[in-house]
Amino acid sequence: MRRQARTAGQKTRLLTVSNRGPVEFHRDEDGKVIAVPGQGGLATALRVAAQLYPTTWLSSPMTPVDREMAGGGFAPGDTESESLFVAADPKAYDLFYGCFANEVLWFLQHSLPLPEEELTAERIEEAWRDGYVAVNQAFADRIVEELQTGAFRAVIFHDYHFYVSPRLVREKRPEAYLQQFVHIPWPSPEVWERLEPEIVHRICDGLLANDSLVFQTPDSARAFLMTCRAVLADATVDLIESTVEHAGHGTRVWSNGISVDIEELAEAEESPEFSRYRYLLRPSPGQKTIVRVDRLDPTKNIIAGFEAYARLLEDHPELHERVHFLAQVFPSRSDVATYVRYQDEVQAVVQSINRRFGSLHWKPIRLLFEHNRMQALAAMSLYDVLLVNPLADGMNLVAKEGPMLNTRDGVLVLSKRAGAFAELGCAAIGIDPQDVEVTKDALYTALTMTPIERRERAVRLRQTVRERDLRDWFRALLADIEGHAPVPTTSAA
Repeated sequence: MRRQARTAGQKTRLLTVSNRGPVEFHRDEDGKVIAVPGQGGLATALRVAAQLYPTTWLSSPMTPVDREMAGGGFAPGDTESESLFVAADPKAYDLFYGCFANEVLWFLQHSLPLPEEELTAERIEEAWRDGYVAVNQAFADRIVEELQTGAFRAVIFHDYHFYVSPRLVREKRPEAYLQQFVHIPWPSPEVWERLEPEIVHRICDGLLANDSLVFQTPDSARAFLMTCRAVLADATVDLIESTVEHAGHGTRVWSNGISVDIEELAEAEESPEFSRYRYLLRPSPGQKTIVRVDRLDPTKNIIAGFEAYARLLEDHPELHERVHFLAQVFPSRSDVATYVRYQDEVQAVVQSINRRFGSLHWKPIRLLFEHNRMQALAAMSLYDVLLVNPLADGMNLVAKEGPMLNTRDGVLVLSKRAGAFAELGCAAIGIDPQDVEVTKDALYTALTMTPIERRERAVRLRQTVRERDLRDWFRALLADIEGHAPVPTTSAA
């Protein structure tokens, strides 16, 4: 019945593949299955994509009800969108997600040292073989099955979880149009030398099974091309045309930076919940506010940001009680030892700064440690300075959300290693995120900037974000598909 509904009207669809889908399923008090929006920027992007083109989402189950669906249940939806799930063996999924994806690829692609205490060579090999490859194979098998059911215009893979699946799909369905968007940075070829050559070869080979491979920035796209040149002896890499010929197949490599959903932000601003949080978070009269909003992740460089603030207070005692730091940090990957340690370190630094500089009337840092998107959006509306200082980032949507929400002509202090800097750097204060002294000076410059310059920078930031929002990002992906993918027949058995 599901397949009959999908192919009704002979309408083509997209098959979108991501580890976390745009919705999660739960049961309400009456036992009725309900859909709840998934967390994170990718989930938002997938929901917007579904508004623009009929879409089937294929992802890992995140809730008990999701797992029911993976076992054969039908996820509520309509003829325009549906959610399907691939449930892997729990041990395999833990190796795939918790170890290889998040402890190997995530750290490596952000050019950070691998957490060696947890990752021996044997552990990496096990996570690759029995986790990453095994789950990629399970997804590929399901993709091939879905492609046999009718008119899919293309398969779109998202992110670093599925570097192997495209090759496995290509072997079974050579006519399929495959596109992949990589949300995180791609580092230089030298960084990949930390992994076994066979693994790196397999990753590049898998990605080159796509017809279209898309990165956030031109720098990441070029770094991938250079990696292919270094790793694949039989690949023909054209740096001018940004293409790779490998295994008898050509891949276009290009960039298309993701953005924010301006409509969603505008709706949030009108909500009573937003107004309530804005009231609760408001600064004291005459006080300026530094804001940061981040997942708890070592790549976000949270501790260095607090250390820069401490140096600011040390060098400029006149700012005591006239400025405070509002930080909302979202818990992340609390089952990974590296993240648990980092959480403890962040909290210890905050406590130390508050003890050192605080008084009965003033707490220098207010740390909100919780998942609360509306509260985070309200906080961004209140900043005088928004600090975004990741060590590396594919894009960083906080840097784009903040200027669209802010009402105080706030100044953006932005890491030059965030993908967003290529777009927003002309109106932000750019910093080397590893230089705490430079970050401190940038915070002081932002806090003492003239109202006219603050206003001019804020206006330019908003204009830049408005020129290309999340829908424009997806339309560019869709234009690539429309321009190159053949129109499928309604039956592909």
